[in-house]
Amino acid sequence: MADGTGMTQMDLGADYQDIRDGVRKVCEDYPLEYWREKDEIAEYPTEFVNAMTEAGYLGALIPEEYGGAGLPIRAGSVILEEIHAIGCSAAACHAQMYIMGTVLRHGSEEQKHKYLPGIADGTIRLQAFGVSEPTSGTDTTRLKTRAVRQGDFYLVNGQKIWTSRAKQSDLMLLLARTTPLEEVGKRTDGLSTILVDMREAVGNGMEIQGIPTMINHSTNSVFFDDLKVPVENLIGEEGKGFRYILDGMNAERVLVASESLGDGRWFTEKAVAYANEREVFGAPIGTNQGIQFPIARHYASLKAAELMVRQAAALFDAGQPCGAEANMAKMLSSEAAWELADVCMQTYGGFAFAKEYDIERKWREARLYRTAPISTNLILAFVAQHVLGLPRSY
Repeated sequence: MADGTGMTQMDLGADYQDIRDGVRKVCEDYPLEYWREKDEIAEYPTEFVNAMTEAGYLGALIPEEYGGAGLPIRAGSVILEEIHAIGCSAAACHAQMYIMGTVLRHGSEEQKHKYLPGIADGTIRLQAFGVSEPTSGTDTTRLKTRAVRQGDFYLVNGQKIWTSRAKQSDLMLLLARTTPLEEVGKRTDGLSTILVDMREAVGNGMEIQGIPTMINHSTNSVFFDDLKVPVENLIGEEGKGFRYILDGMNAERVLVASESLGDGRWFTEKAVAYANEREVFGAPIGTNQGIQFPIARHYASLKAAELMVRQAAALFDAGQPCGAEANMAKMLSSEAAWELADVCMQTYGGFAFAKEYDIERKWREARLYRTAPISTNLILAFVAQHVLGLPRSY
């Protein structure tokens, strides 16, 4: 049905109400108390991840021929948004959705048939993404981890940091230099993507050390010391891995942005409910414009961000360039969610700091996405240079 502007629901992307309902049904078995307890002891939410896997949601984007549901990224967006809107967290398992895209789009048929069915049904967990390093950060072309070919295997040495879910993953998608930086014509050349079987690697050239953080995010440093990886685990062409990684990052941006949309909805719902029920000076605090206006303003920002997420997803599913849209979607949604988190904290006042209300926990979690998987400043630099035509700033 079209409105006066000619827009239709299809223009904005399918809303998948049946998927939303199904996701909420699974999430209802994992109430806020569950997440609060996991946060207290920094424990991975294994039960929740297993339930989402068994329900088929984590294999939603894998084609049917490989055991998945064959749904578009818009459906994945809806799944992750709804998880966060009910107060749960998809950070423990969202990588199962997007990391496999590198294998799907650039892997050989043998690799696809070997790994994708297991990723779809959860018997193989591809959750670890080995890209960032302590000294290079987001300057990916200057990473120092090396993979040197020796016969029928690569010898890997180096270190990765912020490798989330490494201890809960069976496979890692690793980005490493196969040709030294000084020997390539372009900085982006000479990087390769390699699948590492962590079940065999840990203790045999790979070590994992957890990093305690302000949120329960299961992130780690990973060390490689003469780790042997079969050459057959190379994804695509040697030296072309940077392009493969960028391709997958657009999907990552869209999906993470969707989690922020869900967070924003959760904070809005909590703030509105509390503003209506909390009475001070003989009236609900929601009668005060000082309470109303911040909620309304940042809710409007959230709805605007949603449109950008939908646009980015539509372009991705159509096979069109979507780097700018995916990055802007991630930036706008994360900022809207963070502003709503702060508004919710202000609305609750002192009670927001009490752990039993879960506001402070969700507030901490929402802040992550202004920094990861890419910072707001880097997104602005990308838009300035590649969209607006301004000079390169870094």
